Amino acid sequence: MQPGIFSFEKRIAAFASLGQVMRDGAAGVTAGNAGSFAGLIDTLHLSNPWFTPDNVRRAVSAIGNNLTHENLTRWLSAYPETGSVKEPLTIGVVMAGNIPMVGFHDLLCVLITGNRLHARLSTRDELLIKTVIETLISIEPAFKTLTVVTTDSLKDFDMVIATGSNNSSRYFEYYFRNIPSIIRRNRNSLAIIEGTETAEELELLGDDIFSYFGLGCRNVSRLYLPEGYDVSHLVSHWTSWVRLREHHKYAVNYDHNKAVMIVNREPFTDTGFSLLRNDKSLTPPMGVVNYEFYNDIGNVDHALESQKNLIQCVTGHGRMPFGKSQKPDLWDYADNIDTIDFILKKNTRG
Repeated sequence: MQPGIFSFEKRIAAFASLGQVMRDGAAGVTAGNAGSFAGLIDTLHLSNPWFTPDNVRRAVSAIGNNLTHENLTRWLSAYPETGSVKEPLTIGVVMAGNIPMVGFHDLLCVLITGNRLHARLSTRDELLIKTVIETLISIEPAFKTLTVVTTDSLKDFDMVIATGSNNSSRYFEYYFRNIPSIIRRNRNSLAIIEGTETAEELELLGDDIFSYFGLGCRNVSRLYLPEGYDVSHLVSHWTSWVRLREHHKYAVNYDHNKAVMIVNREPFTDTGFSLLRNDKSLTPPMGVVNYEFYNDIGNVDHALESQKNLIQCVTGHGRMPFGKSQKPDLWDYADNIDTIDFILKKNTRG
């Protein structure tokens, strides 16, 4: 067997062990590998102010909770090819850095399928991803020959997964034009309110909107509200997020956008830490949540279908549950593109 090729069972066991380490780190355990994550939770804000202890702990905990032997086995049971041993392909992954460990799922998809990861890290999220890889190698040394990380340009790979802005995606499309690729662009997420939501559901909606300062593509940025819905009813369920005003950079954005809306005489509802306005845009500025009224849910479904290439996920009754937008399952793929299937279709050599 060539170096770097090892069994499917060992890969699952290694990632399940990583999950336990991350859960321990999020819980504050400082011994062993867990201590590396616990330390980063407390210190990353010094190099990246958006990566607050709460946000890093939230990300480490969410990923750790997903990485159980049961979840990994259930997820990968849909891909029997992952159990066969093949010569690894080298897969380039260009990672974003807007929220902690946003590139982790691509890392997982590459390595769990037995392929070689060549990752271009975002300097905003370099330390967390490096810690993940170092921990994996500590758990299973065979990963050492399967992981290369850089903050420079990628080269010498068989296929690529690249995540970035709409501007950078145009560069990716040109640069990787002759290589099998997944290119991800800006997307936003929505929530549909019917008026029958419980207090707990509305509180969980606050998590969908305000976690990570709303910086993720899975953060809800626009609401559909039934005609006549009292917008102020939402505010009383989001009071725990008033702490966002204590973050200097967030507060600057909130104050600036409030001033602009006042000058423009644009009506809005002020929660004290965010601004709610009647606007159809999918991409409000930081600290602003857009909403739109509807009188026919069929019209909402039609609008969602017409904008499906701009939408990451939708929360609401009969859709993704409230509170889950930033806690996706392993089988919830970004842009609804099955990353495992993409990798396996390319890797057909034995």
